[in-house]
Formats: sequence, structure tokens, C-alpha cells
Amino acid sequence: MLSFFRKNNTKVQKEGKESTISASDMLNESEETVSADTDIDTELSLHPSWDLSEEQGYVYRFLNNELSPLKPNQISLAPIELHRDDNGDLIAIAFVRNSLEKAITFEEVTLLLLDGEHQPIARQAFNLAELGELPGKSSRPWQFIFPHPIIMKDQYSTTDWSIAFEIKPKHALDLAESWNSSLSTEDKEKLRELVDSLTPPKVGEVNFMGMQAFKRENGDLHVTVLIRNGSPKNITIQQLPLQVTDASGEIVAKGGFQLDDLEVKANTTKPWTFIFPASILLKPEMDLSTWRVAAVQE
Repeated sequence: MLSFFRKNNTKVQKEGKESTISASDMLNESEETVSADTDIDTELSLHPSWDLSEEQGYVYRFLNNELSPLKPNQISLAPIELHRDDNGDLIAIAFVRNSLEKAITFEEVTLLLLDGEHQPIARQAFNLAELGELPGKSSRPWQFIFPHPIIMKDQYSTTDWSIAFEIKPKHALDLAESWNSSLSTEDKEKLRELVDSLTPPKVGEVNFMGMQAFKRENGDLHVTVLIRNGSPKNITIQQLPLQVTDASGEIVAKGGFQLDDLEVKANTTKPWTFIFPASILLKPEMDLSTWRVAAVQE
């Protein structure tokens, strides 16, 4: 493991402001063995692959001892140093801290590099599985590289910056006004429970899930679809070509729909009903005991 110190400087002083979140928000982990008011000191934990000089190890121990105690059930990022390398990338060094009694591991996380006014300098996803298992009540220094192309601002202070976990809000139900006014309270609650029970779409993914399909007496096929937006931004759908497949695996309906700029908010699911007139059905007699709906290329 290469030294993280800027130009092999071993006289590093801690910079920036620590950011702390609940372990339950980050990892769905919590403990109730100690009082919420208890102060918890975290012991320095170096990655097994590191090979530091005695002087570098001393510096990390000193900086770790300077950290303020955490409260129970917390995970934090405590800044050490921020600098640019020769490529213009921003290198942020910080302690990853764990106040839980047990060891924890991470997967991919999104981190925000923030200035003194809490405005973003950069945003980047990191595979924190590389950090390894972080022991209980410990702090592990780590290097985070924010590539030059994603840096949002060039002017910032290196003494009051922070690095923070971006916590994705819970995937939620988004009802159009027409649905909100027409559905009963009980039906709305059932929809929320359904959305909560489903695995959220991946970050950036937009998909469609069939919820209900039936034929009316006039032969029209009514298909209710959950439009699931895993993107951090609102999306607008102007037109949507769909096809429906019945239990036999055959396509029974296919058509394009003009949606008049239907908006699905960031990280939400919106139900919508599509009506295939009887005149365009490809298979009037269909088995809807199981069925699929999918967006298709026109």
C-alpha cells in the first residue's frame, strides 16, 4: 500500500469537519447494549495490506487519538487531508469510523466532498468493500480519489471541508393527482405496502412492473403498470410503447401511448393504467393467469 501522505509529508495535521450518520441508516445495523449518551472512543485499525514506516504509523495513531468520541450506533468520516495530485484529481484522506461493538463491511457507497458551506465540491461512487472488515469501535484511514472531470468547483478551503455518505432516501410511492383523489385511503395504503415490499430498482435504473391486467366487457385490455424510477432525478415520459405477453408466452397486445409529459419523481414508483383498445389486440382470447408487460422499441 502506497503512502497516503502528500509528498511523503509525515507532519500531517487533521483538517476538515467530521460527518456522522446512524449505522441503521447506512447499513441497517444497530445495537441497544449501551446508553445512547455513552461516549465511544475508536481504536486505530490499519488495513492488513498496509506497510507503513514507524513514523507514519505514529502520525496515524496521533491523529486518531485526537478524534472526538462517537455515540453508540454511529459511522463517521473524519477528514485528515485534502490535496490535488499531478493529474488534477482531488485526494481526500479520512478515517472511516465505527462505534458499533461488532465489525462491519461496506459495499458500493456514494460520497460527497463538501466545502465549508456544505456545498458539493465533488460526488463519486466508491467500492468500499476494498476497505475490508472494519472492527468494532475502530477507525481506519482511507484514501478517496475524486477524478478531475467530476470536480464541480476549484475554489474551496482545505481546512473546513468534509466528506460525507450520500444516503439514498427510501424508495416511495408517487401518486398522480387523479389517482390520489380517486383512491380510498385503504387502497393508497395497500399500494404503499406493495411498493415497500419490492426490491427498489438499481441506482439510475427505470423499469416497468405489471400490477393488474383485465379485459372489460367491451373487449378493451386494461393494464396497470408500476413505473419505477431508481434515478436521483425526476424523469418525464412523453410516449411509451408497450407490449403485453400472456401465460402462453405470446404477445397479446402491443401499442404506443402518448403520456402528455408524465413525470415520475426521483426514487419513486408511480402506478399508471394503459388501455389497449379491442381493435388492436393481437390475441382476443388470452390467458392472463400470468402475464408480463415490457417497454419495447417502436
